[in-house]
Amino acid sequence: MADQDLLILKDSKTSSDTPKGRSLPANLEAEAAFLGAALIDNRVLEELPVELRAAHFFAPIHARIYDRIVTLVDRQMVVTPVTLKPHFEGDEALAELGGTGYLAQLTADGQGLLAPRELAQQIYDLALLRELVGVGRELVEGALDTSEDVRPQTQIENAEARLFEVAEGATSEKAGVAFRSASMEAIRLVEAAMNSGGGLSGKTTGLATIDNKTAGLHSSDLIILAGRPGMGKTSLATNIAFNCAEEHMRWQQDGGQHNYGAPVAFFSLEMSSDQLATRILAEQAEISSEALRSGKLKREEFHELAAASQKLANLPLYIDDTPALSISGLRTRARRLKRRHDIGLIVVDYLQLLQGSGRAQDNRVNEISEISRGLKTLAKELNVPVIALSQLSRAVEQREDKRPMLSDLRESGSIEQDADMVWFIYRGDYYHEALRPDMPSETSSEAEKEKYRVWEDRYLELRNKATLIVAKQRHGSTGNVPLLFQSEFTKFTSPNMKDYSDYGFE
Repeated sequence: MADQDLLILKDSKTSSDTPKGRSLPANLEAEAAFLGAALIDNRVLEELPVELRAAHFFAPIHARIYDRIVTLVDRQMVVTPVTLKPHFEGDEALAELGGTGYLAQLTADGQGLLAPRELAQQIYDLALLRELVGVGRELVEGALDTSEDVRPQTQIENAEARLFEVAEGATSEKAGVAFRSASMEAIRLVEAAMNSGGGLSGKTTGLATIDNKTAGLHSSDLIILAGRPGMGKTSLATNIAFNCAEEHMRWQQDGGQHNYGAPVAFFSLEMSSDQLATRILAEQAEISSEALRSGKLKREEFHELAAASQKLANLPLYIDDTPALSISGLRTRARRLKRRHDIGLIVVDYLQLLQGSGRAQDNRVNEISEISRGLKTLAKELNVPVIALSQLSRAVEQREDKRPMLSDLRESGSIEQDADMVWFIYRGDYYHEALRPDMPSETSSEAEKEKYRVWEDRYLELRNKATLIVAKQRHGSTGNVPLLFQSEFTKFTSPNMKDYSDYGFE
């Protein structure tokens, strides 16, 4: 094929894209052999080890042939050199190779049928190497160009982003997803929900009442978890992160058709990694956090703590406690964790502690808008759910009804706009505790004693109960989700009952 190679290269990317004296990595014989195999047996396309696209072919004419083959196969047509011929009769590049007779020549020896999967893999790998060459060239040119404001950190972050795209198999041409592909993915999610027995089509939160309401945490979704201080935002986030990671670990050990868990990246801008680990161990060993901090543990409790630590030694939960992290820095670290550990859930605690790019010029509202858009972009780029904790404004405290509303989201309405789901955590016992009247004594009047009894009865109804208010859900209904909260262990669980209406939840 030496002569044909020369002809094909006339229509291909030129060597000016590469360092002097070097050519871009490609194997035209492999491309021709693979196309021949696909034309002889269309079923070859059903068993590819990679998602091969037209953009992965070096020779443009090969890319056009492959694209037409895939299009016709998607239409349930049998594709051969004969059925393909009408689509290329006016193709000038193919005319240089001998016209439509080249299509028949591709199938002449049938060698591609001996190893079509290996050929597809090689075509794919060489395309990634060519993309890597392009990234390297852009990086060198950018580093050498000092005509504008020099921002090395920005260049490094951009390089990380481009390298991540290459690692994920992206090429410079990003085509739209065909509806057929999108609909097949939708059917897969529906099947997963049916098989779960509980309507779960995303990653599990480990809390049945939340999973029932949301069908799990879905890829590319940004979930805002907000609440006033003391409501348990971080506790709920660590519970969900642990449950999702533990489900993945369980799936790795036991197997199963669907994996409802995932490795988790937890970005803690408020607490250190050891503080978070202590909190998770306290939750799982059900030991008071206060006892852990003070060291006032019984011997049996210490053994339980050690056992929990050993059990969770291989938990796929990765904590990054870098303080004052910027949104671009977070994206860089998240891409790295995705590449190394294939994380499937990101938790950020919390949104207002992130820093923007500095372009907002001291406008905090614009900076928060940039951060929320950046988190949504990250969720789509990595195709994982992102849970971002957020503070609420003090307006909640000034109302008689302390239940949060969307308007209480602090500093920017863009948080509500960018989020796919907005959750508020609300604990009635926290606010009712603040209304506690003085403890009656023997000399207290009946009215004072009655007032305390009424308060106490209501407190007993509310104690250890929490409500997750789903205020926005792009793909479903809003409403209240009941939860139980064990404050001494900072642990949320789901009530084990079918009817919550008579259980004292608000």
